[in-house]
Amino acid sequence: MTHSQTIASARRWVETVVVGLKLCPFANRALEDGQVRFAVTDAENEAELLVALRSELNLLTSDAAVETTLLIHPQTLLDFYDFNDFLQIADDLLTDLALQGIVQIASFHPDYQFGGTAPDDVQNYTNRSPNPMLHLIREDSLARAIGAYPDVAQIPTRNVALMQSMGSTKARALLARCAETK
Repeated sequence: MTHSQTIASARRWVETVVVGLKLCPFANRALEDGQVRFAVTDAENEAELLVALRSELNLLTSDAAVETTLLIHPQTLLDFYDFNDFLQIADDLLTDLALQGIVQIASFHPDYQFGGTAPDDVQNYTNRSPNPMLHLIREDSLARAIGAYPDVAQIPTRNVALMQSMGSTKARALLARCAETK
């Protein structure tokens, strides 16, 4: 898959699932305003991904036009458990760069699995994406969005209920449509 196809797939997922299903009520404004950066790395291992992550963090914190970045890494950390372990390394990088409290990293993966759930539990689809990706979010932007939203605490509960009402078959098919190359 080319970079442009990977980005198209990620954009379809954001538009169709994240915004379309209102999984994140804050995402639409940044997307409409063109402030979401879709970046693809050819990293083939954790060390290369860490270099790409550092670069994207530097860009995010130095370019006011970029509100949030989706760093898509289709060639590494394909195993969810390896991906999940890498999140601590990513968090350590935030500390090393003195970005704790400035940038937050959220995670999405084709095989995402919340702790305490079975791999096929439909609620895992709230964080499943066509490719592994790290979502770099400016914390000040997130704080403003949260402050303007009436009941942030209900978002995860609403998302799980939505996925349960859709069912695994429909959720899986929706994700597969987003992942298609066109």
